[in-house]
Amino acid sequence: MSLLDDVAERDGWRCWVCDGPVDPDKSVNDPQGPSVDSRTADRKAKVAERLAHRGCNTRKGAVTAVIAWPDRLYVVEPAPLITVAARLERKGGREMVGRCPTRQDAQEAADWLVDRFSRLVPGLPVTAGIEAGGGQFLVILTAGRR
Repeated sequence: MSLLDDVAERDGWRCWVCDGPVDPDKSVNDPQGPSVDSRTADRKAKVAERLAHRGCNTRKGAVTAVIAWPDRLYVVEPAPLITVAARLERKGGREMVGRCPTRQDAQEAADWLVDRFSRLVPGLPVTAGIEAGGGQFLVILTAGRR
């Protein structure tokens, strides 16, 4: 088990679940305080420890963690990002993650996804592409195998 400070420094004091900043001065018993968490509920998986808010970590224990898409993005049928991350990390390839009504909406979603995946799955090079089709724009993530 890593020390809290080591994990927090590596993760830049950001919660892997909600992507919000974690205050190092908060008590570890405070819902906004820091805690060390595994990214998966699968106890057999060999996954590095990650920093999470105590509240996010506790909620994750009761229900499957969900990475929320920001309300500012206009994405139809957004994919569950933890599932997408697991597949891309395991086998690489391409994943269609959502549909957008305009190219600008798709570009904003693509930019957010690349930034978010850089913290969700550190070390996995992810790129986002946009493909037009059927009067909409598909946002597609691509990753090679690690």
